[in-house]
This record gives sequence, structure tokens and C-alpha cells, in this order.
Amino acid sequence: MSPTIWIALCSFLALVIFVLGFVIWRYRKTLALRQYAFAAVPRPRQIVDPNGKCLFANPAFEDFFGGDLRAVPDLILDESNGNEEIGRKLATLQLNAKNGVSGHVEIEIPGAGPGYNDVQWRHVAAYPLPNRPGYVFWFVDDITMRRQMEKVINDQQQRFVDLLENAPIGFFSVDAAGAFLFANQTLTDWLGYSSSELESGQIKLHDIVADASLDEVPAYHPFEDVESRSGEVFLKTADGEKRILAVISQHIAEGSGDKGFRTRSVVRNLTLEREMATALEQSEKRFRKFFNEAPVGIVLLNERGVITESNRAFEELLAATEEVKGKPLLSLIGDQERESVREALVSATTYERKAMEVHLTGNADTVCNMNVTHVDENSGLPSGYILNFTDTTEQRSLEAQFAQSQKMQAVGQLAGGIAHDFNNLLTAMIGFSDLLLLRHRPGDQSFADIMQIKQNANRAANLVRQLLAFSRQQTLQPRRLNVTDIIAELAHLLRRLIGETIELRITHGRDLGDVKADQGQLEQVIINLAVNARDAMDQGGMLEIITSNVMVDAPYKVKGEEIPPGDYVLVKVQDTGHGIPSEIIDRIFDPFFSTKEVGAGTGLGLSTVYGIVKQSGGFVFVDSTADQGTVFSLLLPHFQEDAQDQEELVAEIPKAQDLTGRGNILLVEDEDAVRSFSARALENKGYKVLEANSGEAALEILQQDGETIDLVITDVVMPKMDGPTLIKTLYKTHPDLKVIFISGYTEDSFRKTLDVDSAIEFLPKPFSLKQLASKVKDVLSAQ
Repeated sequence: MSPTIWIALCSFLALVIFVLGFVIWRYRKTLALRQYAFAAVPRPRQIVDPNGKCLFANPAFEDFFGGDLRAVPDLILDESNGNEEIGRKLATLQLNAKNGVSGHVEIEIPGAGPGYNDVQWRHVAAYPLPNRPGYVFWFVDDITMRRQMEKVINDQQQRFVDLLENAPIGFFSVDAAGAFLFANQTLTDWLGYSSSELESGQIKLHDIVADASLDEVPAYHPFEDVESRSGEVFLKTADGEKRILAVISQHIAEGSGDKGFRTRSVVRNLTLEREMATALEQSEKRFRKFFNEAPVGIVLLNERGVITESNRAFEELLAATEEVKGKPLLSLIGDQERESVREALVSATTYERKAMEVHLTGNADTVCNMNVTHVDENSGLPSGYILNFTDTTEQRSLEAQFAQSQKMQAVGQLAGGIAHDFNNLLTAMIGFSDLLLLRHRPGDQSFADIMQIKQNANRAANLVRQLLAFSRQQTLQPRRLNVTDIIAELAHLLRRLIGETIELRITHGRDLGDVKADQGQLEQVIINLAVNARDAMDQGGMLEIITSNVMVDAPYKVKGEEIPPGDYVLVKVQDTGHGIPSEIIDRIFDPFFSTKEVGAGTGLGLSTVYGIVKQSGGFVFVDSTADQGTVFSLLLPHFQEDAQDQEELVAEIPKAQDLTGRGNILLVEDEDAVRSFSARALENKGYKVLEANSGEAALEILQQDGETIDLVITDVVMPKMDGPTLIKTLYKTHPDLKVIFISGYTEDSFRKTLDVDSAIEFLPKPFSLKQLASKVKDVLSAQ
């Protein structure tokens, strides 16, 4: 064999080995990412082989079953103490999954023995793995809490239904034509009709009213006097008998026309009342039980606003330690809302229902929704007021949290869009400045002016980066960091920043856990907080930075945000300044909000802090007292090292100093200024550049020009055909094409929506001439 053939064969084998190695590396990397995603699921998940052996189980699965890694059917069957019915369900589910049919089942696991009330519920699902016959993906979820809540809700509904249907008074409603829309069980029992007979539409109200002349009154009115709303009437039963009943009727208009009209009537059986005089005490006990066990607070007031009755739910809301009966209601209402409640009681006397939120004096942290209804003498009840109190504390907290989240999300999207447009402008400004600097060297009278333009453009670029940090769209390079080392390295800089009149005190926590964050961004967070503290202490004071470990055993809420369990590093930055007024403390993280004089700040410092901390998976809170100081608390999760998090040390390839080169480059950019600068910059470095202002124009250039394209540089966002769509089209005919994407959006947000090869290169805007040439040189030089 000749040396030439031997060398060619060796080269071919080396290429095959390199490709196989690359494929294996990519496969292992993909597999590691999938395992990481699998492990991150917070609920129990397991994969078993056809023999029922556990292949994978996430940490949540091991925690839930105490480290037992047997197949899910065996574990659930053990929990149920070998229940045969449960065993059959699980066996069916397992068999179907092995045969390629997914399914799920809810299983009730009885308590441990007599007298136990610890029934547990499990939702078990089995999914066959695609292309892996016999392999099953098991899902297990504890749905005990959901089942318990369903039972509670069902019990409450049954209680209300029972009250309405079996109350000692009758209820009915008819439409404009007198047809029954509803009649409760009590009334139907009195009249001897079934509910279906009355509500069928065949029996009208006037058909069963006896001994009354109703020719001149509407069909829905049971009284001879059209103006009457209450009175005694005789109603005929199904057997032809007559019962004397007291009826209170209210007319309700809903919409327009006869179809939008109905009545709401309450009926007392006077005959039955006389017959049941001896049973009145028992009925009152039943009502009292309902009153006391109602899930909402109920209070009855007399006309003077004094409490005559209150139920257990109200007393629990009030956290009362003494009898409230006989006390004025206003004495139990917070000072700021007392006058509003007084006005609500006055307004309710005109039959105007009033609803408002109040705080009770015995439990100031609880927010209640109060509904007021006035009861007059004509109702047959003692005149006064009926008040319902519902605890809305949790609802208000969730609403505030949702509103804040929506606001921050909306402003973040706006900030990201602004940053994209600004980055296009700044790319042109910086780029053309670089082109001018090629002709105007130091010493030229225009050099200083051009440098001023470029420096101010770079300042604007830094401002854009702050916007991206707030909107959580900034490209971060997180790695394992020791907060103690970061703060120690910053100490000298911080002392220079805050000046001589402010004392800096740093207290490092012992055995502080590591965190995973971008070092530069974490440093920016601490510097921003230190600068704000300095500005709040214009007469001098103390800036203190304290670090410590914090362990959260169970989820808890702080100012509307829920902190999940785990280990955290707490960084406190506190000052002795003038503090933050309470009326603006909820707005300090909003972008462009500033209390400084015009020109003294951008209003992005704290919004940047918020964005960086949230993007790093942490939390930030603030507490402030007027004239005493402010404390910012940063809570960052401990670094949890998994196999895929282990850092690989790769020697950095020195960047090329000679930025000239040769080759054909297709430049696709819809912004004329950016395209013009980029083309001139690359042509100055020796490249041949073909320009296109859209994806469609780029395809036409490739079809018309016979030259080989060595590199495509394309913008991501363009009208009609965007950059990713263009590249996917080109890959069909040029699978080995080298590509550089440029965009005013960040790489992180860009790659989430990009459905092409993840190995493509990315150059964020704004970029300088040197950055563009260096990137092109590196990509074309890469093998």
C-alpha cells in the first residue's frame, strides 16, 4: 500500500472516530440534561424495565417512599396492606402500560386501624415509554388534601341545600306569567304537590290561590292589593283543602321583557305554626345550630347598631376573649374604617345592600368582607341589620401577588422590547464610530469628538443591559460562587464608593454555603445597594453587610412571595439612613421609579437588583423605618451539585489578533444602518460581503450568484421570514453552512424559541467593529 493511500485511510479513520466521539458526547450531554430535568420534577416519578426493576427514580420519589425503589405497584400495594381490589387495579394498570396503553387510577388507602381517620389517596398513572416495549413511566401524586377539600365542600353544599329545602318556612319563585320556577320541599309538603308538578309549568300561582279576587292583579302577584308585598293568603292543596299562609313577595327584574322577571317569596304556614307551637323550641335549636356552624361570620344588630346575636365564625374572626353581645358594632371596627361602616349602616336602611372590607380590632391582620342588609318592621323580623363577614385575607394576598406579578411581567416585556430597538441603534452608532476612528487617529482634532460619541453609546449600552437585567432577559454565566469571597473582594471598592463619612462593617457567616450566580451581576447587586445606602446617609452613618445560612423547613410567605423549603444564603445590606416612606416602599422595584432629583439617577438601580436576583432563582425583600434606616435582604439558594453541574476545565483558545481574513459572507439585516456598518467593517478586513435586507432577498442572492458562501450572518427578528426560518431553509441544501446570529435580544431568550442546531454562534447587539471581526475570524477558523 502506497504512503498516500495509507495516509488517506488514516485520515478517514480519524475523521470517523472524531464524528463518533462527537455524537457520543452529544448523546451523553442530552442524556444528562434529560436526567437533570427528570430529577428536578418535584413529584414522585419512576421508570421501570419490563421485569419491574427500577431504572430511574427522582429524588421526590425516594423522599416520598423513604428510599424504597421497588416498582410503584408493589409500593402502593404495601401501603394498602395487600388490599386485593387495589392489587387488581394496579395489575391492570401495569399490564396495559406494558402493552402500550397508558392509564391512571385514584386509589384510596385505608387508615392503619380502628379509630383512625388517616385515609390517604394516591393518583397513580402509568405511561409506556415510546420505542421501549415493556418499559413503564410511573407517576405518583398524593391527592389526599384535594379529596379532603372536596369532601368538605360537598358537606357544606349539602348543609346549605338541606337548609333551603327543609327550612321551617316555604320558599317559591314564579315568572311574569305566574309559572313556578322553584318551590322548596317544605312548601311542596304543605301543598301536597311534588316539586316536578309545581315546576312543570302546568300549575300557575293564581290556580292555587283561593278566596281572593285576582282578576285585576298580575299573574305573579298573590295579593288582591297590587301594592302589597306581604300578607295572608289561602292556598289550595292537591287534595282540595285550604291552608292559610303568610307570604312575603319580592319582585326582581332581570334584564328586559317578561322573561327577565321573577319573584322571590317566603311563606309561613300559619296553620302549621299553631299546630306546631310545641315544636317551636326544637326548630329554634336547629336554626341555632346552622347559625353557629355557618362558615361565614353572621352578626345581627338592632336599629342602634348594637350586637344582638353573633355566631361562632364571627367570634373566631374577631379573636374575641369576652362576650360581644350587647356591644356596639363600631367598637369592634378599626379606627380608619369606623366612619365608613357607620355610613354603610345608614345607606342600608334604604334597602341598598352595602359591601366593604374592614379590619376587626381583635385581629387587625385579618381582612374581612362585610355585607350589610337592613331588615325593617314589615319583614316580620325584628328591625335592624344582618351582617355577614367573610375572611378575605388570603384572597387579598393572592390578588396583590398576582397583580404585582402581572405588572412586573408587563414592564419586563416592555423593557425587553425597548432594549431590542435600542441595541439596533447603538450597534450603528458604535460601529460607525469605529469606522471613523480608522481614519482619525489620536492627535486628530476629530478623534476626541468621535471617542465622546462612542463612549456615550457604550454608556447607553450599559443602560440597556440594566433594562435586560430587570426584565430577566440578560444573558448570565452562572457558576459556583462563595459569597464571602465576593464581598471580601468588593470591600475595598465599597469603601471608596461610600466615602469617609460612612462606616462600612462586614460580618461574614460561618461555613457559608455556595450559591450559583453570575459573579459580575451579583457584584452589581451589592454595589447598587451600597450606592443607594450611601445616598440615604448624606450626613454619614453605618453601612453593614451581614451574611448567614438560612434553612427553610416548610414553605412560608413573605410579602406575597412564597419561599420554598431548602437551604439559602442570606445577605443583608442595612444602613442607618433616612429610610423609605411607607407610601412608596411597594414601588421601589419598579423601573424608572426614583426619589432622586432629575438627572441624579435612572431609576433602574433597584429594578436591576430585582431582575438579577429573581433570574438567579433568589428572593429580595426590603424593610424600612423612617429616620432609622433600611434593610435589604437577599435570599439565594444553596448550590446543589449534580453530575451535570460539574464544571469541565477547558483551556481557552487565545483570540486571534490578526482580524483580517478571506471568504464570501452573506449579511442579512433589515436595519439599513447596521447592515451598512457591518458590510463596510468586514470588507475592510478583506472579506467579500453580499448584502440582503430580508430573508427572501437572501434566498434570491443565493439562487442568482454562483459563488460559494462561507458564512451567513443574519439578524434574528425580521419581517416576514425571520433569521431562524431562513437558516432552516438554507440547511436543507447547505447542511454544513456556518452561521452567526445577531440580535438585540439576548441569547438566552433567543435560544428558547430557536428550533435549529444548538451549536450555532451568536453575537449580541450592540457590537463593535473589533467584536464583529473577531467573531467572524473565530467562526471561519474553527474546524
